[in-house]
Parts: sequence; structure tokens; C-alpha cells
Amino acid sequence: MEKLSVQDKLKYELECIANGYKYIAGVDEVGRGPLAGPVVCAAVIMPLDKLIEGIDDSKKVSEKKRNTLSELIKENAICYNIAEVSPKIIDEINILEATKLCMTNALEGLNIKPDVALVDALTLNTDIPVVNIIKGDYLSYSIGAASIIAKVYRDNLMVDLAKKYPEYSFEKHKGYGTAVHINAIKQYGPSEIHRQSFIKKFI
Repeated sequence: MEKLSVQDKLKYELECIANGYKYIAGVDEVGRGPLAGPVVCAAVIMPLDKLIEGIDDSKKVSEKKRNTLSELIKENAICYNIAEVSPKIIDEINILEATKLCMTNALEGLNIKPDVALVDALTLNTDIPVVNIIKGDYLSYSIGAASIIAKVYRDNLMVDLAKKYPEYSFEKHKGYGTAVHINAIKQYGPSEIHRQSFIKKFI
């Protein structure tokens, strides 16, 4: 995929402004695939007259740059909110529904109610109008900003959880299903932060 300039990433935001919307939220999730830990979602309303260079899909940005961008995004945002949904709830309602719940909680927890939300690939149960954008974290400045702060938050959370559960090496893989992680599950059994519905074939 070609690299888009920061101006190119404003297409959807500018369409929203043309339609009379003022407060435009970007919403994204991190952590749908891991075997352990919560799914994390962020919602952010960014000023569009003072753009931050380098905002992109969080997976395309180095860890060092992500950390720097996350701080810039939080410092410059009109408002932002981060939400988590626990492994227990993921097991109860499935990861798709848990992700939708997490996104909705992040969006509805903003200090300023958005006029519209740009959401990466999912529709949400909310009274806030939603524009659903496939590859939104790549195509939209606001969704890219949300993806970065969500990713940095979740990575830091998993590093902290590694101190409580050192045998699983969460600091290295952040809960994803690496060989090291799967072998640890087989050796030690699951912890209370593992998603039981994700690890049935390993235990």
C-alpha cells in the first residue's frame, strides 16, 4: 500500500465537515487476536487545523515512533478516551461483540459528544452517527490517531501484566499466540487473564 500524506488522510474528515459536522471522532481497536489480555479501544477528536505528521495505522509505525506520537496525540487532542473489555467478557459474548462494546464505550465516554464517528470496519450500537471505513486506520487521520493511542496503552498494559504473570513473557508478545506463549500455556496452564475461548486447543 502506498504511503499517504497527512493531507490525504483527511478525506473522510473533510467530507464530514462539508456535511455540517464539527466534532469528528476517530475510533479504533487493538487486541482482537491475542490469547490473553483485554481488547482495548480508543476514541479521539483531533483538531484538524494543527496536524501531526506521521500518524498512520499503528502496526505500520515503529514502537519508538508510536510512543512519541501517542504523547503528541494525547497532548493535542480536543478530547480522547480509552476503554477496555476484559477476557471474561470476551469469553461470554465473543470477540466481535466485545470489540463493538469496547468501541462504543470508548466513543460514548468522550468528554465532548461527537457529531459523527469514523470507525474502522465495524458498525456500532450508538445514537452517534457512524461512518464505517474499511482500512480506516490507514485511510483516516482520526482513526489512525485512535489506533496509535490504543496500541501504546495496550502494549504498556501487557508489559505491566508480565510482572504479575512472568512465566508467560507477555512483555515480549503482548498476549499474541507466539510459540513461546503457547508453550508457556501448555507448561503452566492458563492464567486468569487468558481468553478461555481462544486457548481450548492448547490445554
